Amino acid sequence: MDKIVTILLVEDDDVDAMAIERSFIKHRIANPIIRAHDGKSALEMLRSNKVDSPYIILLDLNMPRMGGIEFLESIRKDVSLKRSVVFVLTTSKDDKDVVAAYDNFVAGYFIKEDSGIGFHNVVELLSGYWKIVHLPDKDPNKKLIK
Repeated sequence: MDKIVTILLVEDDDVDAMAIERSFIKHRIANPIIRAHDGKSALEMLRSNKVDSPYIILLDLNMPRMGGIEFLESIRKDVSLKRSVVFVLTTSKDDKDVVAAYDNFVAGYFIKEDSGIGFHNVVELLSGYWKIVHLPDKDPNKKLIK
């Protein structure tokens, strides 16, 4: 039996978060979306098992308290979180951010300003992604989830 993939949206901007949620609804994607307002909140949610597994993280980079790169570095050092699948969704086109994100093993890096057609393509990509890929469980000792 296939499990439903939870989306952990790590986004401090309410307008961007609503736009992302609306886009998922428009594409008839009913996966549960849990929102964290920054990296620190997201880490706390993940570590306290408030995000059902399997999950995919949509991560903004520029946030208060703990930004996206610091969040990525933290989860990659955590044995129970290091296999988390993360897609960056940000306004930053800075090569330094792109390299830092991929150095921390993100699955993809998308620019928010490519909203219109490009953003719809991102949502469609994500929708197809979790339908065909095998995602790891949070527990590193468990088998992969299909």
